[in-house]
Amino acid sequence: MAGSSGGSSGGKKKARIEIIPLIDVIFFLLATFVLFTLSLNTPQGVPVNLPESETGHPRDTSGTHTVSVTEQGTLAWDKEFVALDEFLKRLQAFYATDPDGRILINGDENAPFNQAIYVFDQARIVGFKKVFIETQVHSTGR
Repeated sequence: MAGSSGGSSGGKKKARIEIIPLIDVIFFLLATFVLFTLSLNTPQGVPVNLPESETGHPRDTSGTHTVSVTEQGTLAWDKEFVALDEFLKRLQAFYATDPDGRILINGDENAPFNQAIYVFDQARIVGFKKVFIETQVHSTGR
């Protein structure tokens, strides 16, 4: 019979959806999503021992530069150690490009307190209104 597609070897083949490759793609996308999500909350500063706080909140790092104060009192802009004059230049340049930007002070718990206050003051002098201090949330065991 002409035009019949039933059972003849000369007819058109039906398209099949292969499930195994589809599952592989879905697992790949899931793994990519998980890794991307984990990378969103990485510290932007140099590694320091953060002080603990019971009232800390999760942070949003968009539009933020991190200034780290190490135990020795040295400063780092994001992950790069800088001298005081370079810190001031970067602070002013960041304010010039983004006046609504945020500064996150990432200080070691044993860092000199006056150095963290210096960073806070300089950020306020330049004009930043949003200056935050990063802490580690203390678990209360509840």
